[in-house]
Amino acid sequence: MKNIVLIGGSHGIGFSMAKILNQDYNIFIASRTSEGLGDLNVTHIPFDAISDDLDSTSLPEEIHGFAYCPGSINLKPFKMMSLETFEEDMQLNFFALVRIVKAVMPKMVEGSSMVFFSTVAVGTGMPFHTSVAAAKGAVEGFAKSLAAEYSPKIRINVVAPSLVDTPLAKRLLSNDRKREMMSQRHPLKRVGEAEDIANIAVFLLSDKSTWMTGQIVGIDGGMSTLNIN
Repeated sequence: MKNIVLIGGSHGIGFSMAKILNQDYNIFIASRTSEGLGDLNVTHIPFDAISDDLDSTSLPEEIHGFAYCPGSINLKPFKMMSLETFEEDMQLNFFALVRIVKAVMPKMVEGSSMVFFSTVAVGTGMPFHTSVAAAKGAVEGFAKSLAAEYSPKIRINVVAPSLVDTPLAKRLLSNDRKREMMSQRHPLKRVGEAEDIANIAVFLLSDKSTWMTGQIVGIDGGMSTLNIN
C-alpha cells in the first residue's frame, strides 16, 4: 500500500482524513497526542510542529502523500493584535510547514501529492483576520511556487476552508446563537464539518486528482464567490 504522512491527525480535519484514508493506505501521523487514534491502524509519531524537528528515520522510505494540518484562528481587531500573535501564527502556519516540508521532500516519490491548508479569508478580505490571513497567504504563495518548482514529479495543492466545526473553532461555535449566526453568513446556510474538508483533501492526495497542481481549492459553503444577502 502507499504511504501517507499527516502532520497533525489526532483531531479535527486531520483525524477525519485519517479515518477516510485508513482502509486504503499506510498512515503515519505525527502529532502531539495519540488520543482517539486507538481504533485506527496508523503509526503515531510523537511530534510538536513548533518545537520539534521531524525525525525522517521515523518515516517510511517512500512517501506518496503528505498533508500539513496544524493551524490557528486568532480573530481580533488589528489594534488588539500584538506583534507576538502575528509571529506565533506565522511560526505555526508557515515556518513550521516549511521546515517539515524540507525534511520530507527527499522521500516524496514520483507522482506523489502534498496538501496544505489555508483560509477563505486570504482571497476574501474579512475584518479581524489580519494575522491568520497573513500567515495563510504565505502558505498559498509558497505552495504555488513549490508546485511550479517540483512539477511534474510532485503535485502540491491548497484547501481553503471557511469556518469548520472542529476543536480549533470551539470558541466561535460555543452556543446555538453563535452557530446560527455563523451558519447564516454562508450561502449554504451551515458551517463546515471536518468531513467536508477531509473529503477534498483526500481527493487531492489520491490518484483521482493527477491533473491538479498549484490550485487553491475553496471549500467554504459558497462564501468566497456568492453574495446572496
